[in-house]
Amino acid sequence: MSFALRSRPGVVIFDARTAAPESLSALKRLKADSYTAVVPCAFMSDDGADAMAAGFDAGADEVITKSTPDESVVPRLDAMIRRSERDLSVHPSTRLAGAAAIELEIGKRLGTGEAFAVCYADLDHFKEFNDRYSYNHGDRVIRILAKLLHDVVKGLCGERGFIGHIGGDDFIFIIPYNMIPEVCGEIIATFDILAPYQYSEQDRKAGYFFGKDRRGHLDRVPLMTLSIGVVTNLKRNLTSAALVSQLATEMKTYAKSLPGSVYTVDRRNDDRITPPEQRPVIGATLLTESQ
Repeated sequence: MSFALRSRPGVVIFDARTAAPESLSALKRLKADSYTAVVPCAFMSDDGADAMAAGFDAGADEVITKSTPDESVVPRLDAMIRRSERDLSVHPSTRLAGAAAIELEIGKRLGTGEAFAVCYADLDHFKEFNDRYSYNHGDRVIRILAKLLHDVVKGLCGERGFIGHIGGDDFIFIIPYNMIPEVCGEIIATFDILAPYQYSEQDRKAGYFFGKDRRGHLDRVPLMTLSIGVVTNLKRNLTSAALVSQLATEMKTYAKSLPGSVYTVDRRNDDRITPPEQRPVIGATLLTESQ
């Protein structure tokens, strides 16, 4: 299960002919995770309507019984794979949960009462990179970031971690509150190692290239960095996914105003209104710890 949840295999076949309860449990776990739920799963079971129904109820995409003719097994599995590929219409490059699933997951976490953190990750200077190196190279960077987020979050948090793709270079991941420094620190450190190698040797050695900003002015463009804004329910009464999204966006925007790859945590609470002149220092303590 650890391998399957982290690596997203192409196909999984569960053999329930000798261990039905364990196979059903494993199948349900695989299908409960938004990242691996898209994996086509076949369920091998004993004959009988009840056994077949149990497999489909657990989330199987196809059920093969002992009485299934040998010559029909491969065509049925081929059809299962085709259906899976056809239905993957959301974020085909990353296969991460979309906006609707992100909102649902936040709502689910709000209902548990457990301390959690919603982290909004966004690339800095990505548009300029796209303009210089083409959309194809930019899409590769998006896939690298998606894989990095998934592997770190799932590797450190297991099934307590969630990763979603809003669109473009915007990602949301949800982790336990006490895992913020470890997860965000690992993501940033790894990204800073990988990012320079997405550039040509000349740009990488210089540490910048000349490109046009959003106003069309030619200027030095630094290499890509990663900004992560974090909001938690530790000191706030978060009542909706919309409020969480608003606060996470605020923290992401603040993180992007700082140099380099950083993560910032919202330390405000509902008991006070932060004066405007104090807002720039939000998250500074944790930022120092992460560095």
